[in-house]
Amino acid sequence: MDKNKLNQIFKNTIIFLAIFIAINYLMQSFQDKEDQIAINGGELAFTTTDLEYSSAKLVTLNLENNSKESILIKNECPGEPFDVFHYENNEWVQKNVNPEIDCANATDIELKSGEKTKIAYTNWNHALFSDKGRFKIEFQTTLNGEEKTISSNEFLIVEPGIFTKLWNGVFYRPIYNGLIFIASVIPGHGLGWAIILLTIIIRTILLVPSQKAMKSQKKMQEIQPRLEKIKEKYKGDQQKIAAETMLVWKEANVNPMGSCLPILLQFPFLIAVFYAVRAGLNPDNNFLLYQQYQNFGIEDINIHFLGLLDLTKANAYVLPLIIGGLQFLQMKLTLGKKNKEKDKKGKGMAAEMAMASNMMTYIMPVMIAVFTASLPAGVGIYWGTSTIYGIIQQIFVNKGSGKEKEEEVKVRVIEK
Repeated sequence: MDKNKLNQIFKNTIIFLAIFIAINYLMQSFQDKEDQIAINGGELAFTTTDLEYSSAKLVTLNLENNSKESILIKNECPGEPFDVFHYENNEWVQKNVNPEIDCANATDIELKSGEKTKIAYTNWNHALFSDKGRFKIEFQTTLNGEEKTISSNEFLIVEPGIFTKLWNGVFYRPIYNGLIFIASVIPGHGLGWAIILLTIIIRTILLVPSQKAMKSQKKMQEIQPRLEKIKEKYKGDQQKIAAETMLVWKEANVNPMGSCLPILLQFPFLIAVFYAVRAGLNPDNNFLLYQQYQNFGIEDINIHFLGLLDLTKANAYVLPLIIGGLQFLQMKLTLGKKNKEKDKKGKGMAAEMAMASNMMTYIMPVMIAVFTASLPAGVGIYWGTSTIYGIIQQIFVNKGSGKEKEEEVKVRVIEK
C-alpha cells in the first residue's frame, strides 16, 4: 500500500469525522440541550431555554418540580402544551392553534417531586411564534391544594440570520419540496422511495464534478511511484521536492484536493435530507412548501419503507450493517488492488503502512455504521443509495482508468 493511498484514506477519515461532528452539532438544535437560563427558585421552576429565538428555531421550556408533591400537566392535544401570549398594542394577547396532528399517543405528564423535564413546541412552533416581538407562556396547576398560574420568563422572537435564510433558500427548502413532490406523485406516497429517487437526482446533478474527482484520485494513485522517486532523489531538499511534485501534478493534470470534492459536495445535501426527514413531515412546516404543493396532505406520506422500517426513527441494527458493508465495498473499489511488489529497503515501513491502511479500511465502515445508527433511518436510506450510486460510478472510473493505461502503454511501444 503506497503512501498516497494511505494519505487518501486518512483524508477521507478526517472529512467523515468533520461531517459526523457537524451533523451531531446540528442534531443538538433539535434535541435537548443544557439550560441556558438559570432555573429560578420556588416550588415550580418554569423557564425557556433561551431569552431570544429566531422564528426558525424551536421554542423549548424547562420545567422543574421543587415542591414536595407531584404535579399533573394535562395534555390538550391538538392544542398547544401551555398558553402562549404575545405582547400586542400594549397588552398580552393569547394565541391559540389546533393543528391536524395525530393525538393517539398523547398523554398527560406527571412530574414527581424533584423531577424536571423539557417540553418543546414541535407541532405548534411556526403557527404560534411566526410573529416577531415579546412572548411569555403560562399554565395552571394545583399546588398544595390551591390553583396557581405559573408564568415563564419573557422572551423574544426575532428574524432569522442571513446564513439561516440562505441555507433555507438554497438547500433545505428546494430539497424539502423536491422530497414532498416526489412522495406526492409516486404510488402509495412512500417516503423511502421518494428519498431513493431524490438521492439519484442529486447524485446525477453532481455527476460531472464527482466523476472528475474520482478520476483525479485515480491519477494521484498512478503518479505516486514518480513522487516517491522525487522524494528519494532530492531527499533533504524540501523546496526542490515541492517544486518537482507540483510539476508532476501539472503534467498529470491532477489536483490533490480534488478527491475531497464528492464528500464535500454531498455534505449540505445530507444535512438538508436530515432536516427534511427529521422534522419536515410535521404539518407545522407547511409554510415551507411551495404554493403548488400546499394542497398535498403531508400526513398522507407513508413513513414506513417496505412495510418494516420507520424512516423517521433510528434503526440500530440492520440498516447500519448494510450501510457499513456498502461503504467497505466502495473503499475497496476506490483503493483498487494492493501493490504486491516488495521493496527490501522499505519493507518495515511498508508493513506499517499496510497495517495502518487495513485498520482504516475496517474502521471507516464501522464509524459510518455507528453514524447511521444515530440518525433517522431515512438519512441512512439516503446515504446507502448515494453509496450504491458511488460504487457503480467507481466501477466505470476503474474500467476507464484501465483502458487509459493500456492505450498509454501502446503509445509508448510505438514511440520506441
